[in-house]
Amino acid sequence: MRVSWTGLAMSTIVAGVGFAAVYAALWRALRLALAERQSAADRQIAALSAKVEALEAHLAVSCFEETRAPESESSTAAASARGHEKDRVKPEMLAAITAAATAFLGKNARVRSARLIQPSQETVSLWSQQGRVVVQTSHNLRARG
Repeated sequence: MRVSWTGLAMSTIVAGVGFAAVYAALWRALRLALAERQSAADRQIAALSAKVEALEAHLAVSCFEETRAPESESSTAAASARGHEKDRVKPEMLAAITAAATAFLGKNARVRSARLIQPSQETVSLWSQQGRVVVQTSHNLRARG
């Protein structure tokens, strides 16, 4: 059997051109698919950003309404409120707490009240701290496996 070198060269060239054409077509299809996915991701990010901005605006309004004092408040109640001003939570912190509760619950949450608790030497003693440590370490959790 005799091998024709010209026939072999022609078939190699045809196969190479075919592979190059398939490679170019696949490369183009891949670029188009990536561009489409990128634009879909950009649209989704834009929609999520709009939702986050709307949620922030809603939280700012609701926190403002909750922290605003009523107009019909008596003078003694106003003085009492001024006395507890240091115990009040900042509106930004209240908005963050509300956003965390909303994200955790999956529905709109409303924080009715929040206040800061300052630990003092009387409330945090070594005995109470040691008691909490004993109770927390007594919970023997079985390893699942």
